[in-house]
Amino acid sequence: MSTRQAEQPEVRSADLVIITGLSGSGKGTTLKALEDIGYYAVDNLPIGLIPKFSELIRDSPSARRAAIVVDIREGGSLKQFPALFRRIRKEISTRLIFLEADDETLMRRFSETRRPHPLGTELSVRGSILAEREQLAPIRKLADHIIDTAKFNVHELRDVIGANVVGARDEAQLRIDVTSFGYRHGVPPDSDLVFDVRFLPNPNYIPEFKNKTGRDPSVARYIRSFPQTVEFMDRITDLLLYLIPHYIREGKSYLTIGFGCTGGHHRSVMIAAEVCKRLARSGFKVKQTHRDINR
Repeated sequence: MSTRQAEQPEVRSADLVIITGLSGSGKGTTLKALEDIGYYAVDNLPIGLIPKFSELIRDSPSARRAAIVVDIREGGSLKQFPALFRRIRKEISTRLIFLEADDETLMRRFSETRRPHPLGTELSVRGSILAEREQLAPIRKLADHIIDTAKFNVHELRDVIGANVVGARDEAQLRIDVTSFGYRHGVPPDSDLVFDVRFLPNPNYIPEFKNKTGRDPSVARYIRSFPQTVEFMDRITDLLLYLIPHYIREGKSYLTIGFGCTGGHHRSVMIAAEVCKRLARSGFKVKQTHRDINR
């Protein structure tokens, strides 16, 4: 054994997952998901106890997998976390999961639960979210996984966490969200791939279709009647079937594909629905959403 090899720390087979991120982003759901698959779970463990806790996990003959939550509730002690995290992962296999969501989603969640933000009531909820983002920025840079939870319900988030932690990467576990939208209302900020279908003939200018949507069979037939529609769907399907396996190999757990037209009522809805069907037939787990269909 060379001197360099002798100086490398031994990483034991025990596994520690640290969950952190913005308040309201789903840390509790994530912790529960890990507990359900066999992780010993601890919420809000004080920063000063993490080194001792990691030693117990490392040396325990039974509790070899554990998950803890560390977040803004630690207050000023949170500044110690980056250095502590770097030290711990030299001694035990440690992964850091950072959860986040856009401001509007977080504000809606706080409104629905009627819970105060952990930073208190001196700032508005939006102000507290911005302050929390700033304080957590150094920790976010260390994360092994950064997960935007805005697009997931509780069950979908649990699936994503399972895929990230267990490490399985196949077509059935990559979650694909195909979304239609209207450019009039802005491009969805969480889109990984965006396709503009405004080049297709617009049913909105036909009186009998104006108040219908792309879900209506008559509207769908009209859009599909043009050769450029069929060619576009075939080409897009081929492109996605080529790209998705590459995303899987790179470790991606979820993929959001957006199709946009002017208002988000007709063309984008029909195309998104058709692409969903084609991907599902190819064995992928696909969710279909239409953001602006009722606007």
